[in-house]
Amino acid sequence: MERVFNFGAGPAMLPLPVLERARDELLDFAHSGMSVMEVGHRGSEFKAVVQSSQARLRELLDIPRGYHVLFLQGGAQMQFSAVPLNLIGAAGSADYVDTGAWSCKAITEAARYGRVNVVASGKDGGYCTIPAQHDWRRDRGACYLHYTPNETIGGVEFHFIPRSDGVPLVADMSSTILSRPLDVAKFGLIYAGAQKNIGIAGLTVVIVREDLIGRAQPHTPLLLDYKLQADTDSMANTAPTFAWYIAGLVFEWLHEQGGLAAMARRNERKARTLYHAIEASNFYANPVAAECRSWMNVPFTLADDALDPIFLDEAKAAGLTGLKGHRLLGGMRASIYNAMPQEGVQALVDFMQEFERRHG
Repeated sequence: MERVFNFGAGPAMLPLPVLERARDELLDFAHSGMSVMEVGHRGSEFKAVVQSSQARLRELLDIPRGYHVLFLQGGAQMQFSAVPLNLIGAAGSADYVDTGAWSCKAITEAARYGRVNVVASGKDGGYCTIPAQHDWRRDRGACYLHYTPNETIGGVEFHFIPRSDGVPLVADMSSTILSRPLDVAKFGLIYAGAQKNIGIAGLTVVIVREDLIGRAQPHTPLLLDYKLQADTDSMANTAPTFAWYIAGLVFEWLHEQGGLAAMARRNERKARTLYHAIEASNFYANPVAAECRSWMNVPFTLADDALDPIFLDEAKAAGLTGLKGHRLLGGMRASIYNAMPQEGVQALVDFMQEFERRHG
């Protein structure tokens, strides 16, 4: 079977070497006579996965001392609840930046557990840009400042780290983590669902500064308490072993590719190739302001939306899948995470140009 180029926003394309190794080890992991899906999560075989994946992630991101790395369940949306439950005190508040669908969901959920101050919103502009930071209306009593570095639906991305003025900075990095180097020391807490750049669905990585754990509100569910998860090495309950194992393989693959500096060069080139094709055309359009266009998720529309189903059918026949835009926006969306090679992006550009020639 010939593999396709999967431009889906998540679950996303995985590196072929990772899939091949998982295939080869599927029935006999670490000479145990069992699949990694069968070994005990507290046994010696899986303990090696835990230790190696922790070490490799710390190395890739150059995570400083004083941070816990947690491998949890529930997806990034579970962290929409866990973050305020752990970081907003009984009478506290939190600052949130609204730049699209995912930050809006995080705001709605956080408001269930504490007072939320929306410091700025891109809603009036159709979420096509990021409000200038000098206009943000901060709450001096806020316990943290939360933002979404990349909005996978709208394709808006921060190409800077916001100033937090001493308040812990919290980021939902589900779609940008591991796509380039990152100064973790500027953050109090980072969380990311795995199914884009880390691995498969079912795992969420949380990187949290030590001084921010142990503050959970009394009614916090046990499994959402960062202190409990840190004290039990992310094993307060049965760990998502297969998803954790796949993440470890992806971390090894990233190291073999040259690390995050090498991935940044590749990702910047892929994004530049696709945006250049859109800008050079009168048939395709991207609504996002040039200075905050996403490297990872590129939405675009056709000149005539009646052609959308034809575009998708022909793209699929050409081995290009997952291009249908989110239901909130319509149109198309190409997600070009780490595992998408330059060849895949070029194949998409070639198809787009041929489609325009025939239908434009």
